[in-house]
Amino acid sequence: MRALVLALIVALVAGNQVNFAPEFDSGKTYKYKYEAHLLGGLPEEGLARAGVKIQSKVLIGAEAPSTIALKLIDPAIYEYSGNWPEDVFVPATKLTSALSAQLLTPIKFEYANGVVGKVFAPIGVSETVLNIHRGILNVLQLSIKKTQNVYEVQEPGIHGVCKTHYVVSEDFKAERIHLTKTKDLNHCQERIFKDIGLTGYTERCAECEARGKTMRRAVAINYVMKPSTSGALILEAMATELTQYSPFNILNGAAQMEAKQILTFLDIKKIPVEPIKADFLHRGYLKYEFGKELLQTPVQLLRISNTEAQIVETLNRLVTLNVGKAQEDSPLKFIELIQLLRVARYESIEALWSQFKAKNDYRHWMLSSIPAIGTHVALKFIKEKLIAGDLTNAEGAQALLSSVHLVTADLEAIKLLEGLAMTPKIKDNPVLHELSMLGFGSMVSKYCSENPSCPSELLRPVHELLIQALLRHDNDKLTMALKVLGNAGHPSSLKPIMRLLPGFGSAATILPHRLHIDAALALRKIAKREPRFIQEVAVQLFMNKNLHPELRMVAAIVLFETKLPMGLVTTLAKSLLRESNLQVASFVYSYMKALAKTTSPDHSSVAAACNVAIRILSPKLDRLSYRFSRAFYYDAYHNPWMVGAAASVYYINDAATVLPRAIMAKARAYVAGVYVDVLEFGVRTEGLQEALLKIPDVSAHADRLTKVKQAIKALSEWKTSPSSQPLASAYVKVLGQEIAFANIDKTIVEQIIQFVNRSETRTYGKKALAALLSGYTLHYSKPMLAAEIRRIFPTSVGLPMELSLYTAAVAAASVEVQASVSPPLPDNFSPAQLLKSDISVRAAIAPSVSMHTYAVMGVNTAFIQAAVVSRAKVHTVVPVKMAARFDMIKGYFNFQFLPVQGVNTIASAFVDTYAVARNVEDIAAAKIKPIIPAGPVTLPLRHNFISQSSRMAYFTESRMATSSEILPIDLPRRIITKLKIPKVFVKKMCAASQIFGIKLCAEIQSRNALFLRNSIVYTIVGNHAVSLRVSPAAGPVVERIEIEVQVGEKAAEKIIKVVNMSEEEEILEDKNVLMKLKKILVPRLKNSTVVSSSSSSSRSTSSQSSSSRSSSSSSASSKSSSGSTSRSMSNMVDLLDPIIKMSRRSSSNSSSSSTSSSSSSSMSKVSQELYEMNFTKNHIHQHSISAEHVNSNSSAQSFESIYNKAKYLSNSVSPAVTILIRAVRADHKNQGYQIAAYYEKENARVQVIFAKLTENDNWRICADAMMLCNHKLMARIAWGIECKQHNSTIIAETGLVGKNPAVRVKMTWGRLSDSTKRYVERISEHLSRITVENGVSRTKVKNAPKQIQLTVAVASETSMNVLVKSPKSTIYKLGMGLPVSLPVGDTAAELEAYPDNWTEKMSYMLTKAHAAECTMFKDTLITFNKRKYKTEMPHSCYQVLAQDCTSELKFMVLLKRDQPQEENMINVKIENIDFDMYPKNSAIMVKVNGVEIPVSNLPYQHPAGNIQIRQRGEGISLHAPVYGLQEVFLSFSALKVKVVDWMRGQTCGLCGKADGEVKQEYSTPNERVTKNATSFAHSWVLSGQSCRDTAECYVKLESVKLEKKVTLQGEESKCYSVEPVLRCLPGCMPVRTTPVTVGYHCLPIDSNLNRSDILSSISEKSIDLRETAEAHLACHCTAQCA
Repeated sequence: MRALVLALIVALVAGNQVNFAPEFDSGKTYKYKYEAHLLGGLPEEGLARAGVKIQSKVLIGAEAPSTIALKLIDPAIYEYSGNWPEDVFVPATKLTSALSAQLLTPIKFEYANGVVGKVFAPIGVSETVLNIHRGILNVLQLSIKKTQNVYEVQEPGIHGVCKTHYVVSEDFKAERIHLTKTKDLNHCQERIFKDIGLTGYTERCAECEARGKTMRRAVAINYVMKPSTSGALILEAMATELTQYSPFNILNGAAQMEAKQILTFLDIKKIPVEPIKADFLHRGYLKYEFGKELLQTPVQLLRISNTEAQIVETLNRLVTLNVGKAQEDSPLKFIELIQLLRVARYESIEALWSQFKAKNDYRHWMLSSIPAIGTHVALKFIKEKLIAGDLTNAEGAQALLSSVHLVTADLEAIKLLEGLAMTPKIKDNPVLHELSMLGFGSMVSKYCSENPSCPSELLRPVHELLIQALLRHDNDKLTMALKVLGNAGHPSSLKPIMRLLPGFGSAATILPHRLHIDAALALRKIAKREPRFIQEVAVQLFMNKNLHPELRMVAAIVLFETKLPMGLVTTLAKSLLRESNLQVASFVYSYMKALAKTTSPDHSSVAAACNVAIRILSPKLDRLSYRFSRAFYYDAYHNPWMVGAAASVYYINDAATVLPRAIMAKARAYVAGVYVDVLEFGVRTEGLQEALLKIPDVSAHADRLTKVKQAIKALSEWKTSPSSQPLASAYVKVLGQEIAFANIDKTIVEQIIQFVNRSETRTYGKKALAALLSGYTLHYSKPMLAAEIRRIFPTSVGLPMELSLYTAAVAAASVEVQASVSPPLPDNFSPAQLLKSDISVRAAIAPSVSMHTYAVMGVNTAFIQAAVVSRAKVHTVVPVKMAARFDMIKGYFNFQFLPVQGVNTIASAFVDTYAVARNVEDIAAAKIKPIIPAGPVTLPLRHNFISQSSRMAYFTESRMATSSEILPIDLPRRIITKLKIPKVFVKKMCAASQIFGIKLCAEIQSRNALFLRNSIVYTIVGNHAVSLRVSPAAGPVVERIEIEVQVGEKAAEKIIKVVNMSEEEEILEDKNVLMKLKKILVPRLKNSTVVSSSSSSSRSTSSQSSSSRSSSSSSASSKSSSGSTSRSMSNMVDLLDPIIKMSRRSSSNSSSSSTSSSSSSSMSKVSQELYEMNFTKNHIHQHSISAEHVNSNSSAQSFESIYNKAKYLSNSVSPAVTILIRAVRADHKNQGYQIAAYYEKENARVQVIFAKLTENDNWRICADAMMLCNHKLMARIAWGIECKQHNSTIIAETGLVGKNPAVRVKMTWGRLSDSTKRYVERISEHLSRITVENGVSRTKVKNAPKQIQLTVAVASETSMNVLVKSPKSTIYKLGMGLPVSLPVGDTAAELEAYPDNWTEKMSYMLTKAHAAECTMFKDTLITFNKRKYKTEMPHSCYQVLAQDCTSELKFMVLLKRDQPQEENMINVKIENIDFDMYPKNSAIMVKVNGVEIPVSNLPYQHPAGNIQIRQRGEGISLHAPVYGLQEVFLSFSALKVKVVDWMRGQTCGLCGKADGEVKQEYSTPNERVTKNATSFAHSWVLSGQSCRDTAECYVKLESVKLEKKVTLQGEESKCYSVEPVLRCLPGCMPVRTTPVTVGYHCLPIDSNLNRSDILSSISEKSIDLRETAEAHLACHCTAQCA
């Protein structure tokens, strides 16, 4: 009984349970009113917005239990472009009528328990209209849970599958269910969007997005439903979607797009929805489906009726309007052409090409437009035309590059590029093959970025190519395959790439080093997808110390690009503490140090880890010099704007050479939460430096053609050499994709030589000249779609929203050139004849550029657009007309710049922001409204509160809070609003040149939204205009601007304005006035002596009181003089200024020296000596201007006497050069500048006069310079009115500082203008700051006023001591290094071998300065790397001192010490020549191939090559820089070996490798690094062959057995030395020994291996212990020895 009651209760409860899920009963039709709109713009009211509204009644009826029909009744579409909210939506009647057939067609969908399933519609309903229906269905989508009122579900919708929050409440009294669901559209499990443009190029910066957001999207829907047992009835549904976007962080202001939907229940009819006769096809689900909007540009809307005809019309207009000049609206028309091509059929494009390919202008525009189609159609067209031969190589390369960048990646595009690259015709063309292969990799990368699950089969052809090339040892194909895989960046390529890396594949050991580098660099792109895997590979490469240092450094680059965790960075730091290679240590440490300072968000964790690593490493590695490899990283990131930039430079070297081994540089940009590697390039010099420095000798008097032939010959000789090392290699990446690379190897050199030797090349120049002589005209135009970046995503309404950026540009140029040559050239002329001709050229060049940029946010479909657009237009045109004449024989050169008519504005830029709404059925009625209205903006007070100060904000907020119930809702708007008027910024700036008659004006106008909010977005929004105009200046018309240069005898004929000083001469010749001025300005002249300023230690004996009395008397005398006398005396003072200043300087020096001596505690003598140089002049003058020494030979007196004889050389000497820069005016008045240069041979005087041609304008610059003697030069520069206002004197003289040559330059000045003083002070401050930052010492000390003194003294052949004295400080640098060896001392003597060849002299000075030096004094040797060690040499045995360890073996230097005399002897082997240097009879002698060269015959030049032997001091030097041997020097006390710079890292022997790696200095011939200097030195001994050898070398290297018992790991062992030890030959006994510590390898004592088996490979064994052995240095052999 109880069971029965319980069953009845359960049944009763179940029967009364309410179902919240909406249901539509069959046989009934539910009628709803539907209204939806989208509006976009800034959030403030009163500004313009753009939008679309859809209004309709909706009939919903169930045709089957799970199939529902939906039909729209009376649909209407409205447009909006106006000021919100004053303006209203405007009906788009024509568009509604055109779409009525589709809108009125019913659709069907599956619906059960509130969930929308499949959607069905007839084929006639477009995807765009169907998406509008999906917007309604999205409102009906409900995921009801019967047991929960608050919950979350992953719900499919029109936006994709997103997390949806539900809140359900029930009003039992009103019998209503209130339901709210919200979605955060930024966090969806499956988000529907489409990116076009930068897919595959940009990388998401998660750390940047954590600091700020560029876009936020959310949607909320409120439901009111009536519950029932069968299912809930939706009475009302209101949906609101809000999208905020700003490229600079939405927190600082953003534009928004708001979508609203209202679905209101009206009625229920008991009749079903009227069916139609049509096939309802499955058209997807509720999720949005993309349609034709992908092909529709949001910039403009086109009504396309006849595609082909419209393309022809647009093309005709573009070609016609851009002939030689870019028309302002051409970029927009070019975008229109692209839009038409996108919708055209492929057959139509083919037909258009056939029609226009013969017309160059049309052909050019089509080839620029077709890649911008952006689909595989463009690649198909280019592929077919390349194979058919319709395109030239240049056209094909350009089209391929553009297509790879612009075409959207899909499987069809990938297949087309793969097929193109494998075509035999393309394979035969290296450039096109490279571009197509690299493009294939880039296309795969773009496709995989959009489809992360892309299959590895896409790259199978490249993997197979790599394997085949590896088997065939085809290094070029291996390089190509690695570049392609590096572009693709697919994880499946990791294993094929690892096969080419040492340590991972056995085949890698035979590959050249550059392939290892390419393989490592190919991992960088893969690291972005699989950072953990790449870290494992890169760490193994870096930790393997047996690998090449460059490969390890590249592995470090790859490692750090994977954003290393803290643990791995610390591991690297610990390994660097034990790193033996300083190049690697320096590189990684500098990289860590640079990253530790980064500000970019994506490297913040790495920066923290690197800061820890720096603290570990800085005590050991912080002082490494810049000659080691380094990494530089600089960045800047602005968080409020989410904008930043970064640059990294990698300087990779394996030896301290002038040219680094490799340089890589990369620039990265951060914007809107993503980053992109904008540009990257890399260069590897490899064999370039050696090839350049080994170019054979060329006579300095040889002509240019001979030098070119010699350079080609050098390349040809390098080409035939056995070395496989290329000259150089380079690559370029754009947007993270490698677009080109080149290896300059033997193949390239052969192609260059073939090209140079082609007859066509030799005749090309003659044809070009013939074209110029007959008149050449060129009209060129180039369109380009520079950027097309789009993101399209659905809205709740069903219409797509788009964010896009477009940049299109058209560049054009018009060139007209007409040349003539007199006398006319014969048919077979040589280029040298042009130098003996009179050449005239007239040219007109007019380059112009027009560029449009559009930033769009709004609705974009094929039939309607409603968006907010920010548009920027830039237009420039700079026409130039000129004529030139070159008369080489007469030395006349003329350039004329002619006026251009009809062009005033040379550059203009205009930016405006507007709201636009338009539909395809009525394009003429498009509504465009500026965002900021012309009048005042009405804002609600609540907006004003935000912009007030914090105090006012708090006050108003509290008042509003307390009075919210008092303030009536219907209060008139005029009471609660405030008017704001946008401010307009206008500025105009003009500058005019009256001389040349040109006026330049810049005008700026700006009207933005900053009055609403202070942010960058509101700054951009509005109207901005900038223009740059050029117009004639007021005054007479200027016919042309002319520059004339006349050199030689006829220079005087071009003088227009004769400058003389006849009036001044009369005054200056008055000697009485001169003497009076001297007495006034220099009192007590007869009792004082001016001491030469060249001696810094000189002191004056005049007292301080006498100086003060002198100055006071001088002042009194000045005041007592009359005004006219003052003016005349001021002129005199200017001319006497150098003499007077010298006297004053001596007195001031004496006073300052006496003062300083009284306060000597402030500066010690030691610090004084640091910045004092005692300069002794090479010439001797008695500098005195006393009455007794008026006629002395002082330099100042000499200068003055010569100057006073002829102030202006124009009276006695013809000018050597005359330069006229003038404006030729209509009134024939001269206006401009004249420069005349005179040379007086008698006094070695040069005078340059710069004067204005304007009549009665006496402003000029006068410069005089005289060579007073072979060691002194004096110059005076005066400027101002008649060269009297300002002056400066410069004296340059040679001398000695100590015993070293020196040069001193002094500059003194009289009066300077205020502006000049300001500039000098700024420059001085800047230089002082730079000098201190670069380690230059600076001391504040009072020096001579109005004087700067520079003293440069030779410290050594490659360094100088520099001292600069200014009035307030002294700057000095001791031992400043130079990049060349100075021609002093030994270098000067060595340069005598090149008496007339300055090129060879400079080359020698350069190579010597950078040569690596190894020296030996007695038993102490200093290696190339400056490591010092002591060695004990075996008697009479040669040791390898230094040799070329490459396969070329260019030289070998052997050292031997003879037994009786303990003297060093050297043998140098160069090719097949032997040089012996040895002591003999208290002199060093030399033999060449066994023939002794007498000392009297030195210097000696060997006829077989560039080898020189000369005596230097007590020794002999051998020079052979061409062979890599800069110098070998031997004397009784020392020996020295220098190798040229390009041999660094390629030497071996006692002197080391010259690679800067001090920790790896003791490298033996088998490349084992030993720890003992003696063992290292002995390893380079050349063993004796027989005890009967006349050379008396009786030792050899052998492994020795350790005599004592050894227990190793608990087991008795026998040990043999891994490092060989010197022992006497059999039959010989040691007479001199030395202990040496060597490493031993041990074996169990019961090992079956005999001694010969053990010793055969002992050098390859590991070292188990180190013990001391006995090395034999000298041996005595018995007569019976073997």
